Amino acid sequence: MRITLIDFISLDGVVQAPGGPEEDTDGDFRHGGWSMPLFDEEAMGAAVAEAMAQTEALLFGRRTWEVMASAWPERAGDPFADQMNAIPKYVVSRTLTPEEAASRWSNTTLIGGEDVLGAIRGLRDRDGDRSIQVWGSASLARQLVENDLVDEYRLMIEPILLGGGKTIFPGDGRARPLELVSVTQAKTGVLICTYRPAAG
Repeated sequence: MRITLIDFISLDGVVQAPGGPEEDTDGDFRHGGWSMPLFDEEAMGAAVAEAMAQTEALLFGRRTWEVMASAWPERAGDPFADQMNAIPKYVVSRTLTPEEAASRWSNTTLIGGEDVLGAIRGLRDRDGDRSIQVWGSASLARQLVENDLVDEYRLMIEPILLGGGKTIFPGDGRARPLELVSVTQAKTGVLICTYRPAAG
């Protein structure tokens, strides 16, 4: 299966706290919710729905999972929420217990222990033509990029500069050429881009 990163991302590469002021204030980040005024339901909503239709499971870091687990179970009855609650989910954490993960959000499996990347490689190596999708989870996403475990990037590149914050891109000096697969422009100026690692 493919591992796909899907992120709302500023023009200067920041993915921190797109959804709300208190989502993630690490590093004194003051721009929480920056993505919401730029959200175009027609184009961006369709892109998220299309990505979900191709998704076998969701993979989260602990912090993003906790934000999602506190919101989606309460929205049962909405078709998208029902899909989010039903789909298999994996959370990477050294602090959660398997029982806590399973009880707080349905169909959640904990990935813990010392070989997290090995466990993720195991998921990726399973048979299937759909994807394991990573939402947000900047620290986890950056580790996946660093270790060549990302097969597709679905980035909603937004026309805003945030001046610093968390990013999914490593700062290790290594070049990673990508191939542009598709691009759609939303009415708000957001570019919805799909990239894959370039062959060779």
